[in-house]
Amino acid sequence: MRFSPCIEMLFREESIPQRLQHVKELGFSGFEFWGWEGKNIDELIKVSTELDLTVTTFCTAFVSLVDAKRREEYVEGLKRSIDVARRLGCQQLITQTGAELSTVPREDQLLSLIDGLNACVPLLEANRITLLVEPLNILVDHKGYFLSRSAEAFDVVRAVNSPYVKVLYDIYHQQITEGNLIPTIRQNIDLIGHFHVADHPGRHEPGTGEINYHNVLKAIKDTGYDGWIGLEYRPSSDSRTTLENLLDLAEGVK
Repeated sequence: MRFSPCIEMLFREESIPQRLQHVKELGFSGFEFWGWEGKNIDELIKVSTELDLTVTTFCTAFVSLVDAKRREEYVEGLKRSIDVARRLGCQQLITQTGAELSTVPREDQLLSLIDGLNACVPLLEANRITLLVEPLNILVDHKGYFLSRSAEAFDVVRAVNSPYVKVLYDIYHQQITEGNLIPTIRQNIDLIGHFHVADHPGRHEPGTGEINYHNVLKAIKDTGYDGWIGLEYRPSSDSRTTLENLLDLAEGVK
């Protein structure tokens, strides 16, 4: 299994070059972050190249996909994000859907989401970059967000029907939203392009809450999944210790 620490949530008291140095020292080969706007991309390129670290994924420009009026703005933001991804050697981008619109029927917003993703496919195919659609929980962290249920996210990806559009399955968010983690992962692994992990409650590292991460990681491994698993959690103690504990947990998964 390949793990990708999220440097937005880990080693937050240190500079980005220092965070990446820690990631390398701990034996990881990749990392991820959130938005690219406001980041020093030249610095990221320089440091990740020097440390031989892969940029596994980051977020596109934040524009609603469920608002059909913003379609052109979304596509333009994706173009800029793809340019950054190419510079960083990154092959996957994360997209959120935007907030649910109270004045537009949900069916129309769902159609806008699918149509918007379809409009992105030629760009994604031309650049061989996968767009990861992320459902988020609306109970604890993202009240008002459009897409929360994994089944709906998988249906959206099936409707788009492109190998360059997949689901980012965030285990923390889906535990809050619906549970049933292992059967859902097994049944839909072909539609999952990336995982995020954190425990619940608290969004801390695996092993601090109610999710049996030994069994969940084993289920992922048993599917033959060979992609990245993003470590997007809020450390309950110092970041290094929690990452070492995570590696120990993963080592015990046979």
